Amino acid sequence: MALKTYKPTTPGQRQLVLVDRSGLYKGKPLKALTEGKISTGGRNNNGRITTRFRGGGHKKAYRVVDFRRAKHHPAVVERIEYDPNRTGFIALIKYEDGERAYILCPQRLAEGDSIVAGEHVDVKPGNAMPAGNIPIGSIVHNIEIKIGKGGQLARSAGTYAQIVGRDGDYVILRLNSGEQRLVHGRCMATLGAVSNPDHMNISIGKAGRNRWKGLMPHNRGITMNPVDHPHGGRTKGGGHPVTPWGFPTKGKKTRKNKSTGKFIISSRHARKKNS
Repeated sequence: MALKTYKPTTPGQRQLVLVDRSGLYKGKPLKALTEGKISTGGRNNNGRITTRFRGGGHKKAYRVVDFRRAKHHPAVVERIEYDPNRTGFIALIKYEDGERAYILCPQRLAEGDSIVAGEHVDVKPGNAMPAGNIPIGSIVHNIEIKIGKGGQLARSAGTYAQIVGRDGDYVILRLNSGEQRLVHGRCMATLGAVSNPDHMNISIGKAGRNRWKGLMPHNRGITMNPVDHPHGGRTKGGGHPVTPWGFPTKGKKTRKNKSTGKFIISSRHARKKNS
């Protein structure tokens, strides 16, 4: 997909850069594969705000995407669609028995292509198989962390991971962040990189476009009063920057999940040694 710029007939269009989606399907999504989606406004089940600066925006129908790829039958890509709930595109596929499903659309997958998931399949974009059966050096996305749970790694636009080695029953993945981690060889992964790599080059052009997405203005702690934030009521000098709840921010390690730390071979925060 190419990028689309606009003539500056309005202030908002002067900086506006969007992805050209003219090649995508222009109709509505398949109703049988959609669900209602309720806007939470950043609140949890107790009604308390757990994610700040969320609210408003356009209504969205949730497209039910098959992240597990558990059906091992050939399928044909019927169309490529835009999904307002994610940065990458999705593909509507039809299996031999007539069942349809949405999957994450990888790059270089086109309408009419055939894809399949199985234990041993061809190495081409859109096919899915256990990570342990994929050749070393391959690019993959939608990778499971737990066997059978569905893909959780490398699902946003343009992302991917590379299989760089094997260690017993596990494979070694290098993520886009630079982290290297172990994933069990029976976890499913999809060949290729996620579509829409130009998403990173979008320029929204005006604040209102973020409001359409449900993102509200983010005000800094230093502009607040002392009752609202530890940074409130002071100038830029002073103590180290902290979150609204007093925890150090801007680089301090906060990871406490030690049970899965054994699967991380090389952290993305590790300093690079000068060669």
